[in-house]
Amino acid sequence: MDKFKEKMALVRGELDLKLSKAEIAEMEVKRLTDENDARDQEIASLRAKVQYTEDKILECETRIEDAKSGLDAGESAKVAGEGLSRKVTLLEAELEVAERNLGEATERLRQMDIKAEQFERKAQQLEGENTESESQVDELVIKYNTAKAELDETYKGIQDL
Repeated sequence: MDKFKEKMALVRGELDLKLSKAEIAEMEVKRLTDENDARDQEIASLRAKVQYTEDKILECETRIEDAKSGLDAGESAKVAGEGLSRKVTLLEAELEVAERNLGEATERLRQMDIKAEQFERKAQQLEGENTESESQVDELVIKYNTAKAELDETYKGIQDL
């Protein structure tokens, strides 16, 4: 029995050792399970972050595309604006030429008006002189007719003599 007791004590020792190893292993399993759960949570968090980042990337890419199209529209508007600016410059130059021509035409018209007024005065003066000359001619015709009648009488009187 001593051998049996010794064997039992040895088996108990081995059992205690195995139990303590089993407890250590269980603690290690629990620690690893907890660690695994923590890593699973970290992976889920990282996946959420990756998804959020991918969504942000898509949003940024969309905004970049919008910005590029806005830039393209801005460039085309800039080109159109430059074209319109050139047209405005050309129209301003044409306006200056037209204003200069209008000024010259207005000055010529004013000079023509002055000349027309001078011609009208001259025409009135000549009409007055013409009327005066016609009255003088009428007077001279009357004097002539009177003188002719006197001459005819004098001539008849001389012939009667």
